[in-house]
Amino acid sequence: MRNALISAVLLSSGVVLASSDASADEGQWQPYQMPSIADKLNERGIKIPAKQLADLTQYPMNAVVGLGYCTASFVSPQGLVVTNHHCAYRAIQYNSKKEHNYIANGFLAKSKEQEPSAGPNERLYITEAVTDVSAQVTQGLSQAPLVRYEEIQAKRKALIKECESDENYRCSVRSFHSGLEYYLIKQLIIRDVRLVYAPPNSVGAFGGDTDNYEYPRHSGDFTFLRAYVGKDGKPAAYSTENVPFTPKSYLKINANGVKAGDGVFAAGYPGSTSRYRLTSELKFASDWLYPTSAERYQLRIDTIKAMGDADSDIAIKYAGTLASMANRMKKYNGLLDGFKATDIIGIKQSREDDFLTWLAGDSTYQLYRTQFDQLETLLERKRIGMQSRHYFNNAQSSDLLNAANKLYRLAKEKSKPDSEREEGYQERDMKMFKARLKRIDSSFDVSVDKTLWQQDLEAYMAQEQRVAALDKMLSEEGSASLSDRLDGLYALTSLTNQEKRLAWIDADANAFETSSDPFIRLAVALYQTNMAQEKENKTLLGELSQARPGFMKAIIAYNTAKGWPVYPDANGTLRITYGIVDGYQSRDALYKQPFTRLEGIAAKHTGIEPFNAPKKVLDAINEQRYGSHKVASVIEDPSSWICRLFSCLDKPEEFNSVPVNFLSSVDTTGGNSGSPVFNGKGELVGLNFDSTYEAITKDWFFNPTITRAVHVDIRYILWMMDEVDHADNLLEELELVRN
Repeated sequence: MRNALISAVLLSSGVVLASSDASADEGQWQPYQMPSIADKLNERGIKIPAKQLADLTQYPMNAVVGLGYCTASFVSPQGLVVTNHHCAYRAIQYNSKKEHNYIANGFLAKSKEQEPSAGPNERLYITEAVTDVSAQVTQGLSQAPLVRYEEIQAKRKALIKECESDENYRCSVRSFHSGLEYYLIKQLIIRDVRLVYAPPNSVGAFGGDTDNYEYPRHSGDFTFLRAYVGKDGKPAAYSTENVPFTPKSYLKINANGVKAGDGVFAAGYPGSTSRYRLTSELKFASDWLYPTSAERYQLRIDTIKAMGDADSDIAIKYAGTLASMANRMKKYNGLLDGFKATDIIGIKQSREDDFLTWLAGDSTYQLYRTQFDQLETLLERKRIGMQSRHYFNNAQSSDLLNAANKLYRLAKEKSKPDSEREEGYQERDMKMFKARLKRIDSSFDVSVDKTLWQQDLEAYMAQEQRVAALDKMLSEEGSASLSDRLDGLYALTSLTNQEKRLAWIDADANAFETSSDPFIRLAVALYQTNMAQEKENKTLLGELSQARPGFMKAIIAYNTAKGWPVYPDANGTLRITYGIVDGYQSRDALYKQPFTRLEGIAAKHTGIEPFNAPKKVLDAINEQRYGSHKVASVIEDPSSWICRLFSCLDKPEEFNSVPVNFLSSVDTTGGNSGSPVFNGKGELVGLNFDSTYEAITKDWFFNPTITRAVHVDIRYILWMMDEVDHADNLLEELELVRN
């Protein structure tokens, strides 16, 4: 008991090991900002020069890649990439069939010839340059809201077109600090991505939704992919003639991993945070947006699960969709619980009140008070619009109607010069547009699509915000039930056929307007309403593009005056975050130690999903086949702390196992899944894959006491490769270093 207590105190580095600066680990920093926080990095024991981290052409940042929705990294000179299992789920699902279910059984290619395509939509994005284009975008803009919005879009498109003179690159112009700054992002696109090694779902998602956002965790959330290019070394579509891509660098892997109190950093593509949003926006999310969305997601989850239980083909097709929905559902619940548990709204309101007091006392920024009031007025309009459109937007949720809407929109956009087309419908978008239409088949079933759509239509019909064009469709066919009417739509459409669906890409608007296909007819009927709503939204965005930047300028000055970190909200662009390996005091008053061990898998195993560890894993644990991956202690040098707190004769409990997952205080969010976690030397020691339940509210407010990210320990990945799956061919590719 005493030894356990000592371990808890030693590992509770928020008290013993952490810096006294409570906000030290907060921040999702743009790489160029790293030199400005070099002292913070040094305090955390991160020795790799901050200037090197700011350089996207140098190691390790040139080995970090995006998947478009997750993060990954190169780990060999032959284009081998590691990411999370749940990030590669679509690739695993794409290659799974009844006769070889890689979701259930895992997959390992023993040679490159055995590596199948990850799917036509899979891409790797390598960020090569980030350029400040704020002046080019924001100068000389109109004061008329809709015109202003269109001018911003036109300037963005012009910059993108110039950047994409080489078709192998994908460029984007992203807004930072709510339109105060704009950056041009240039990324090399790898279009041939292949599946290499994935553990079974009972490893990659061990604990399933039950353990999602929970800790302690024992998840092997990792998968290996490989990037391929043409023989000339340039990106190319999938071909058996392609060869592995040679990255500019690849990550060294530290086989010894990390210990409690070690400084770490992570790099990746966090999706979205709302830390600079107003309290009124948080209240709206808490009171309406999250509860309403969660209710719908739960209904869809229950429906897909029930239909999947009755049909294994449906279970395979919708496995990725279901996992994504379940993850989002738990996040909504975690956010709502977190808002109540720590009164995030009260904290935000208190800070906002203090900000307004500061604003009134500083003559330089007093003029922004008017903009703040204007912003609140605009946000109220935004909330009303979201609520009024909610059920109508959901009522178009059928995959086939969504495809019909996009195809008809494409036909209308093609009548314009390419530079004036809406983003997503330009010539640069056509390859991905076609790929998305193809991919519908891999995760689509008529019965599921119809059932989910009917649920959304019934919810639409039960409220008052109605649209005449949609109501007309719903009232057709006389007294037939809604279910029978929908059956008729699916029976008469040709959009379920991929070849016929793709043929609509080349059709003109007249072909749509004279079509008898019911989904095409409905898309045409709804078009004007959708366009009117889009115009209304663009006008509002134009107004917000005037109000938000001024507000952000004042907020940045306020945070600087307070000595708080200043970094942009996450927006899907490359960021770096740092912290330490650290446990925390959980909401149930238990101390959560930062490492879990193999024995925890066996202890949790019930033989019933989601705690159904594979026999080969359990056998290796029971036989203690730990090999060189066994760790005696997860504490570096506790002796001085023991002598200070207890008797020098006491020793903390030995670990004597393979670490499975670990916690750190790095600042992550959705999109950081798969992010490489580095030690202070810039060597790979783990993969980010989750957050603790208490930390979910960090999208709105970072609380350093309880905010922890969850990572797969590199030693567990190597153990699985070595002792369980015998992926010797892949181990030979990796550059392993030991302390």
